[in-house]
Amino acid sequence: MSLLADIRDICHKAGVAILDVYESAEWDLQHKADKSPVTRADRAGHDVIAENLNKLSGLPVLSEEADIPDWSTRKTWTEYWLVDPLDGTREFIKRNGEFTVNIALIQNGESVLGVVYSPVEDLFFFGAKGAGAFRQTGLRGQLDSIYCRPPPRDSRWKIAASRSHATANLAGFLAQLPECELVSMGSSLKLCMVAAGVVDLYPRFGPTSEWDTAAGHAIIEAAGGKLLELPTLQPLRYNQEESLLNPSFVACADISPAWANFISLQDLKQ
Repeated sequence: MSLLADIRDICHKAGVAILDVYESAEWDLQHKADKSPVTRADRAGHDVIAENLNKLSGLPVLSEEADIPDWSTRKTWTEYWLVDPLDGTREFIKRNGEFTVNIALIQNGESVLGVVYSPVEDLFFFGAKGAGAFRQTGLRGQLDSIYCRPPPRDSRWKIAASRSHATANLAGFLAQLPECELVSMGSSLKLCMVAAGVVDLYPRFGPTSEWDTAAGHAIIEAAGGKLLELPTLQPLRYNQEESLLNPSFVACADISPAWANFISLQDLKQ
């Protein structure tokens, strides 16, 4: 738990730097080669996280807002930090508050520790392998354990979906469930809602990168759930190849999901 406390503190420091930009009039909005937006807040969050992680340990840091090492270097890593300094830049730009700071610890391809911090709400979700999963308001607020909830039997399914990245495959997925309620939100908060038992599933068919999922993945696992590739239902792993893009996936409570009885997994493509 001491390492989780250290990472929460780093996330909070990054959140303060991000909010300084959020509340200013100078965002320095630009677009990357893939046309995704980036602001001064993304870079400010990265600087704080990289500096503090380097003080904390000698492990490599892989961040969305830094140069990506060659695969020849990355494939030798057995342990490293995987960071998204500001997940949900589109939500940041919309000023809806649904953006987060994400830090995960990866060991041998598995996300074993994760912290997700919502600066606007001053809300943490965090967890680690063997330590459980938790929600906390502020650095010193009440600590509440969180758990994925069992799949519904007689009530409707609650499905988390991206506020900014709807796809046709998502519509097809939802159409195969007997009854469902869609809950839209931004950033890795969707993963945290699965971990906290607020929603049953989070299926994702649009493009994501490994830093988008790693922190939330660790929290879901610590809360008793799974993050599974679609359509294979194999656990999602990290740093397995040169590309940092994830396949389609679903976050759920159970590796033998009741929802799989309702849908044709082979029809779901990237």
